[in-house]
Amino acid sequence: MSTRADGAVAATAAALAAGTLASVAVLGLEPGRGTELVLCAVAVGALVAFDVRADGRLARLSWLVPLLAMLAVADVFWSPSRGVVLQGAVIGALTALMAVGLAVVYRANRIINFAQGDLGAVPAVFVLLLLAGDAPGGAPHWMTGLPYPVAFALGVAAAAFVGFVVERTIINRFSRSPRLVLTVATIGLAQLLTALTLFMPGWFGLDALQIPTLDPPFDATMTVGGVNFDENWVMVMVTVPVVLTLLALFLRYTRTGIAVRAVAERADRASTLGVPIGRVQSTVWVIVAVFAFVTIFLRTGVASFPVGSALGTSVLVPALAAAVIGRMEHFARITAAAVGLGVVEQAIVIDTGRRVEVFPVLFLFVVAGLALNRRRRESRVVDQAVSTWQAAPEMRPIPKQLRRLPEVRWPRLALFAAVGVFVVTLPLWMSNARLTIATATAIIGLVAVSLVVLTGWAGHVSLGQLAFAGIGAATAVYLTQEVRLVFFWALVAAGAVGALVAVAVGLPAVRAGGLTYAVTTLTLTLPVAYWLLNTEYFEWVPRGRFEHEAELFPGVVVDSPRAFYTVSLVALAIAVAAAVAMRRSRTGRLLIALRDNPRGAEAYGVNAIRSTLVGFAFSGFLAAVAGALFVHNQHFVNQNFGFANPFSPEESIRVFAIVVIGGLGSVPGAILGTVYVFFVQYELPYEWRFLATGVGLLLVLLILPGGLGAGLAEGRDGLLRFVARRRGIVVPSLLADRKVEDVPASADLASAVADATERPEIEEIAELQQ
Repeated sequence: MSTRADGAVAATAAALAAGTLASVAVLGLEPGRGTELVLCAVAVGALVAFDVRADGRLARLSWLVPLLAMLAVADVFWSPSRGVVLQGAVIGALTALMAVGLAVVYRANRIINFAQGDLGAVPAVFVLLLLAGDAPGGAPHWMTGLPYPVAFALGVAAAAFVGFVVERTIINRFSRSPRLVLTVATIGLAQLLTALTLFMPGWFGLDALQIPTLDPPFDATMTVGGVNFDENWVMVMVTVPVVLTLLALFLRYTRTGIAVRAVAERADRASTLGVPIGRVQSTVWVIVAVFAFVTIFLRTGVASFPVGSALGTSVLVPALAAAVIGRMEHFARITAAAVGLGVVEQAIVIDTGRRVEVFPVLFLFVVAGLALNRRRRESRVVDQAVSTWQAAPEMRPIPKQLRRLPEVRWPRLALFAAVGVFVVTLPLWMSNARLTIATATAIIGLVAVSLVVLTGWAGHVSLGQLAFAGIGAATAVYLTQEVRLVFFWALVAAGAVGALVAVAVGLPAVRAGGLTYAVTTLTLTLPVAYWLLNTEYFEWVPRGRFEHEAELFPGVVVDSPRAFYTVSLVALAIAVAAAVAMRRSRTGRLLIALRDNPRGAEAYGVNAIRSTLVGFAFSGFLAAVAGALFVHNQHFVNQNFGFANPFSPEESIRVFAIVVIGGLGSVPGAILGTVYVFFVQYELPYEWRFLATGVGLLLVLLILPGGLGAGLAEGRDGLLRFVARRRGIVVPSLLADRKVEDVPASADLASAVADATERPEIEEIAELQQ
């Protein structure tokens, strides 16, 4: 049978199954559980076959696959009523606006915009304040009480202004920085905008908690399946399709929209053809800000809008999940996936009354979407964009000509000795409270090393690295508290489980490409933090302080802060040594080659998937060991005890930001970033601790766009240049800007050859050729 015929058959089967399931949801039919399971299997199987085989005109309908499959699963397991389905679809439509905005920014800048929600929060709060009447207990403000259309128009204008200012002052500042640095910059931008929303109500004589609710200027209510929908819900049903349609028409038929698409696909090619890149980028961020404003503004009427937390996992993670299912490029599929996820979420919440149970289902949908998605190599959107993606820079080794000089060698040895003596003697003079902080720094440093291997060298961004730490924590706690296994073997077992999970999660993400692994790991943090380590779902999770102390070996109990600091420091030292050895090995060189030029490496016979999965396993092992160390250092799992969850998505993003600030290209840089944040947070005076927040990290990046590690490397290279000039030694990698006539002829050739033979890229090419 031909492919087109197979597609037609699959489409027919999908239509029949989907129609039956739709009648179950819409008409309120209640067939038996066996009938539902059969219908679900037929629907999902037919839809998958249709998505894989459809071509030509039939392929245009494949964007419905995520929506219909999610509706089928929701009907089988939770049986939502028509009203619940519609309620979830409306919430999913708002998520779709957020997801489309994330996809637009990703296509234009190759980053994940963590400030997507906060871009809309500022103008949304502004409009709500304009719609409010007189401030309670104070004089009326001259701008309050405006008509609804006027206030909304001013909100759109304010959103456009915010988007333009953000692009000109921050995004454009990092245009030549690595994409990871710009991603972290959006985290700081999100916190800056959040702080602005907290101050705005005071300008109108209101408190932050007194922001009024949205009151539409029309009356329109409806009841579906026993669920009442007021004017706010109806406005979402009308506005979201109109906004998405206008965006599609703008991108397809206007000259500016075509330019936006061109820059998104190949910015370097568009620049050579005369496309004004700066103007187009400003247009993109204006559009994204307007989208964010509409999303947050409409959300205030149908859901809660806590000021100061627009960057919540309840909004951001489902939007990222929908964007990944839609491959970050197919807006119709993204919208369908967002609506489907909204229906599933609402069905679970209504059926169980617990939103925690949504998290594992959301992760499974993301993994299934990645596994079933075909990676379209013929797509014009290049995942590894030539001009917009830059890998994390590595710290170059000291040139061979200078390495053995006394003025280079002895200061280097003295620095290593000073650092070694400092970290080893900490338990002798530091209090137990500060020593606990030092232990946490070493443990987070272990996670930082794992991120260097995975993101800095392998080139796969992991925003949820603490998910593997949480899995390692759960494994180690079970083995030490229930099985009574010694702590050493519990650490080994936790690392092994973390490595297996990292490989299992990474395999579909590697096949899908792009930043899918980043979103997958971020989604994984939700079930790990709030479901896996929750005593309500797993009885073996300790409800209080651990009953048994960690026994490293038989008879060797780790029961003091000093002992645990020593164990953590030894673990960090072993991890650093293993990572450095891996970087110098053939595996490390292959990871770098696959990061920089995957197609070129595959042309030399390199198995890209196998080599990359080795990096995933190594990284997952280290992160899981760090999680096991962390929970045993704390002596209890923080869930359900009023503490901030150490494995939450917010904390995972914070750790990622810390490592990027230090420098993802080198192990010392990542550890330096960790030490910097902990030192600022716990040692500096209170008025200086903002430097450890997202706003402070943004300021650091504005001063040092490459991070602390890059700044340290530049300082070191400056000293090496001084030594080279003083000695009259020519080092091309350090003195590339020196005039040819100034170079001594006798030293030029020998120095150039000696310097070139130790360049990492030369070694990697030679290794591949062998």
